[in-house]
Amino acid sequence: MQREDFDIGAEIAAFRRADPGIGAIASFIGLVRDINDGAAVAGMTLEHYPGMTEKALAGIVADAKQRWDIIDTLVIHRVGELKPLDQIVLVVVTGAHRGEAFAACEFIMDYLKTQAPFWKKEQTPQGAHWVEARASDDQAAERWSDPQAK
Repeated sequence: MQREDFDIGAEIAAFRRADPGIGAIASFIGLVRDINDGAAVAGMTLEHYPGMTEKALAGIVADAKQRWDIIDTLVIHRVGELKPLDQIVLVVVTGAHRGEAFAACEFIMDYLKTQAPFWKKEQTPQGAHWVEARASDDQAAERWSDPQAK
């Protein structure tokens, strides 16, 4: 959890140097869009519950490490005031092979969207409003509900 931006190149470079057994790195970067559900977005505020959020993220990563043969993971999630084009989240997964790394990265992101305690408020020309959870995010996470699902 952090307010400041992150440098994806530096983060991935550090992972590449960490273990010569790494054969694949899968990553995801989430950005602030300037439009959501057809409405203009001037910015957003991301809030979290300190302690609870970090515990939830650690649990999601631990679950991914149990399901897939991966080497390491990195999750950076920003909080605070953000504007369109700002980076929100970075998920990086390393593994010996791409399939395991891709699957674990997608799982982590799906669960971040549905299981981690974050609250998002968007600023629009009509005023600020809290963003509701999306059914599509729940559906994406549902496919992982079987612990054996890969």
